[in-house]
Amino acid sequence: MPALNPVWKRRLMIGIPVLLIAIQLIPVDRSNPPVETEAPVPAELREVLVESCWDCHSNETTWPWYSYVAPVSWFVADHVHEGREELNFSAWNNYDEERALHKIEEMWEHVEEGDMPLKSYLILHGGARLTDEDRAAIQQWTSLMIGEGEASGSGDQEDEHEDEDDDEHTDGSGL
Repeated sequence: MPALNPVWKRRLMIGIPVLLIAIQLIPVDRSNPPVETEAPVPAELREVLVESCWDCHSNETTWPWYSYVAPVSWFVADHVHEGREELNFSAWNNYDEERALHKIEEMWEHVEEGDMPLKSYLILHGGARLTDEDRAAIQQWTSLMIGEGEASGSGDQEDEHEDEDDDEHTDGSGL
């Protein structure tokens, strides 16, 4: 491989640090909006969620030092904003009952499949790794919440869906 021309080598030696300094000036939103209404999580489970989920899924993000250094800051801020958009434990009042139950159900699916917490987050936050006990507590809470949500739904809706199912099966097909 041919050596770099000394002029280009000098330009790179000056240009790269200048570029790294310049990108630090690109603004990144690391705000923490006010907490509106927190999810109805029992205290012992809240501790687990704060450790493993809160940084990306609440308005109480702890922004580590590396979230102030570009280009890593862009990646971190983007993940936090996406995480809050998907599920925000600090803005629970923005979800009606059906949507809240769906969020809880999705939460368990992501935990069960090992998608959450993100592997990239766990690299620097080993304490966020969920134990089997943590997973069991999350599963128990999500099952309880989903069960209560279904129980508190109106019976009329269930009857209506059953009637629709009955109508579908009266076409003579025997199904």
